[in-house]
Amino acid sequence: MKTKKRTILIVEDNPDDEALILLALKKKEISENIVITHDGQEALDYLFGKGKFAGRDTDDLPAVVFLDLQLPKLDGHEVLQRIRASAKTKLQPVVILTSSDEARDRLRSYDLGANSYVCKPVDFNDFDSAVESLGNYWTRINKTAKD
Repeated sequence: MKTKKRTILIVEDNPDDEALILLALKKKEISENIVITHDGQEALDYLFGKGKFAGRDTDDLPAVVFLDLQLPKLDGHEVLQRIRASAKTKLQPVVILTSSDEARDRLRSYDLGANSYVCKPVDFNDFDSAVESLGNYWTRINKTAKD
């Protein structure tokens, strides 16, 4: 029996971090269903089938959202708040993947319902390993509420 490929939504505005995330996932062979958005509004448009994503099957939610905090248009906290406010997406797994190691950002993220908070490691090998582990866990090990 063939298993369904699970989608990862990456919300990242930094092209270098985007490239590193994609490289790490490809190494772990988790690169088949990656959707990338570059700002908070675009991420919400994808999840709710609006804008350029109008007509997308919004019942087909990603296995996980990797969400940066410092984003154009809407920051990561606002995106997370809107995800949790909707009955359709309130159980959507969201991992904050950010360069911020500020206690207030971690506290606010968890208060808004983040499933996990990961500070992007500065070292390339540590960054690579963290993303590989996250991708593997959320697409192959974790069971979502709809699985």
